[in-house]
Amino acid sequence: MLYKLLFYIIISLTISGCGALGPTAPAPVAMTPPPAAPAPPRAERSEALLQALLALGLDYRYGGSSPATGFDCSGLVAHVYLEAWNIRLPRNTGAQSKAGTPVSLAELRAGDLVFYDTLKRPYSHVGIYLGDGKFVHAPKTGAQVRVESLESSYWAQRYNGARRIEPPL
Repeated sequence: MLYKLLFYIIISLTISGCGALGPTAPAPVAMTPPPAAPAPPRAERSEALLQALLALGLDYRYGGSSPATGFDCSGLVAHVYLEAWNIRLPRNTGAQSKAGTPVSLAELRAGDLVFYDTLKRPYSHVGIYLGDGKFVHAPKTGAQVRVESLESSYWAQRYNGARRIEPPL
């Protein structure tokens, strides 16, 4: 079941950028040049997404940092970055919130870290942005690693910022 879900998520992420099929009306002539398109994400970033999606359904465990023990939020992030790119991130959200470079909500790319205030202190929770307004995280005791929307009222109210950690060349 997990692999079937993973397959459908990867396929939907792959085709989400496709336009409609069939004939289209000619585009109107632009009076000003269109804004520059953002640089496409590096292909290597997909490895972090795969590692994060492989963790879906695993149990939350405070202090957990492997598929065998379960994950807490920072343990999931540290595990994903180590497996995907052999990058050792700090093991707590506060330290992870200082890694890499800050990015705005509008600049988010798949693989970026997203931070939240869930314990009445900034950067107390972290997840990995998947694209299309979704992120994966290990939420809390009694729950499993899952995908959530950045736009849900709970997460939108608690958003603290994001960081980008680039994979090695």
